[in-house]
Amino acid sequence: VVKIAPPKNFVMGQNYPNPGNPNTKINFEMPVNGKVNIVVYDLLGREVVTLLNENREADYYTVEFNGSNIASGVYFYRIYAEGEGQSFTKTMKMIIVK
Repeated sequence: VVKIAPPKNFVMGQNYPNPGNPNTKINFEMPVNGKVNIVVYDLLGREVVTLLNENREADYYTVEFNGSNIASGVYFYRIYAEGEGQSFTKTMKMIIVK
């Protein structure tokens, strides 16, 4: 039996494929149980879509984003996670091409 331990740190990876055409995936790691929120923004800082807004257990995750209903261009995605007295925020850039 192989047992995988929870991650040691909060991590959010670069989406792949990037550029997305129009689908892309975002990996993230939660070292503690807590609330996680992942939101996509346009270049003007307007919220485009909330990909995730829920409680998660400490583990490794992948979220899929379907950009077929938005225009081609540059977008940003931000994770905000908190739990057990820890918090994590990170913003990264992604490109959607159709």
